[in-house]
Amino acid sequence: MCGIFGIVTKEIQNLGPVLISAGERLSYRGYDTVGAATLPKQGDIDLRKDTGKIQEVAEKYNFKDMSGDRAILQLRWATFGAPSQINSQPHLDSDGDLVGAHNGNVVNNVELMQQFREEGMTVRSENDGESCVHAVERYYDQGNDMVESIRMATKDLEGDYSFVIGKVGDDRLYAIKKGSGLVAGITEDMTCIGSDLPSILPITRRIVRLYDGEIITFWAGGYEITRVEDGSKITREPEISEESIEVAQKGGYDHFMLKEIHEQGQVAGELLHMLDRSTDLDQFLDKLQGARNIYLIACGTSFHAGLLGSVYFNQLAGKAAIPVLAPQFAAQYGSSVGPKDVGIFISQSGETKDVLNAIETAKKHGMVILGLVNVVGSTLTLVSEVHLPLTCGYEISVPATKTYCNQVLTLLYLALRYGGHDTGVLHKVPEMMDITLEEISSQIKPAVDKLSEWDDLYILGYGLTYPVALEGALKLKEITYVHCEGILSTEFKHGPLSAVSDGYPVIFVSGPDDVPLIISGINEVTCRGGHVIAIGFEDSRLEGNAQETIIIPDVDVSENLRPAILALLSVIPLQVLSYHCSLSRGYDPDFPRNLSKTLTVD
Repeated sequence: MCGIFGIVTKEIQNLGPVLISAGERLSYRGYDTVGAATLPKQGDIDLRKDTGKIQEVAEKYNFKDMSGDRAILQLRWATFGAPSQINSQPHLDSDGDLVGAHNGNVVNNVELMQQFREEGMTVRSENDGESCVHAVERYYDQGNDMVESIRMATKDLEGDYSFVIGKVGDDRLYAIKKGSGLVAGITEDMTCIGSDLPSILPITRRIVRLYDGEIITFWAGGYEITRVEDGSKITREPEISEESIEVAQKGGYDHFMLKEIHEQGQVAGELLHMLDRSTDLDQFLDKLQGARNIYLIACGTSFHAGLLGSVYFNQLAGKAAIPVLAPQFAAQYGSSVGPKDVGIFISQSGETKDVLNAIETAKKHGMVILGLVNVVGSTLTLVSEVHLPLTCGYEISVPATKTYCNQVLTLLYLALRYGGHDTGVLHKVPEMMDITLEEISSQIKPAVDKLSEWDDLYILGYGLTYPVALEGALKLKEITYVHCEGILSTEFKHGPLSAVSDGYPVIFVSGPDDVPLIISGINEVTCRGGHVIAIGFEDSRLEGNAQETIIIPDVDVSENLRPAILALLSVIPLQVLSYHCSLSRGYDPDFPRNLSKTLTVD
């Protein structure tokens, strides 16, 4: 995620308050580290940065007194390199006359850092933001101008990112957009750029939208846009933004939950890029290959991801991976694990107390600790022998959406690699997620209308879709406050079927190989007057037996992978359904009552 801001003014002035204000508006994008730099026309760059949130770092380093006519600010959500002062941004080049900061991920960061060292550059950190600066330095020192240096640097930088950079003795800054957010704002005597609209709207409503593959050179009151592809110039006039800051922060969506649901394709793509180039992945897999037993340990939504991961490992890798709720780990397995066993601890925050308690039990018995976590620098990353980041950025809405999908995608990736399969097909998944969102949007309303009449329902799944049913039920419970239970479809007849009455709603999630079994369960409900909503790939048998269907677009993958991909995609309609059911009842889905994003109590 991360957030960047850059500004050029006509006169030297106190820019500290402007930087702090922009940082506060970008704070939802990262709070691991904060840094600011002002660039003089003569003399040294004033660079101040450290770990922490914007308010504390700005106060500690007296940001309010920073002055100049050019400045760069960055708030970091850590992925490459732990949160530390040296890894915080902005970064300097070798000679200290270039300074820059980025958002996004440069997935070949490790390889680039080694190249830069071999070329004699001064590499100070592990952070991929520094790679952006050195990549520009490489070509600028060869005699190219700044725009051409940036154009050439993009050929070396793999991944999705935006960055802003400037040099001593200049009167302008330069920024590029390649997959991450970037927008410019302009007045008569100032031009600025930011990762999103909220960072610039209080300064100006005259904005310039930037698109992937574009470089903007900007100075006080002016700018020029260059195509990365061929170096040609683009004419684009500013437009007037009428959006409120709150709406802009939500990316035009009504709620953060909806925004984060729609970000799932993007963050899935970033995750796959990272996994493909991760130097930690092989270490992670090596730990798994030597394991007597593998345990997937988590709570809530993360446990549902682990449960689905256990099916992936069984079906795609022929390896048992035992899912267990973190608070139950000590009682159920604590006395029987040892140094030959591996625990994959899964957490969005990396600070969940129940998970940390389970880790304490595991460590006492010498168990290998691995982590899947979204927050780099959290306790889970510090205690893990190896961890893999989920690269989701900050998830503001309390109900987990994009973190769940990236947990599932990581476990699917690991299962394929463990089983010796190619993971290249997974690069189709981000687009499949976007298409699924688009295709189901017109199919949701009848189900919402039906569910709004009831305060009690069930979601059923089988095999790969059983964990999806649990996750869908949790989403409905979290933000609609109805009683919704996720159950294995074949267990429904062993008791819960008694709840079915005339019109009673039951949702079935069907994998492509499970349709005959699911139809049997459907008819157990409909023959007793229940109302069935079926979710799955298009299948005339489902449509012929259920009152309503929500069709997930089919996927162009091998037959053995279709069920695995369906399980990943099928949570999306349940997320959207939960969101709209919450609105229909007049609730705020972002902040459900009684719940917290990070649970640090027993």
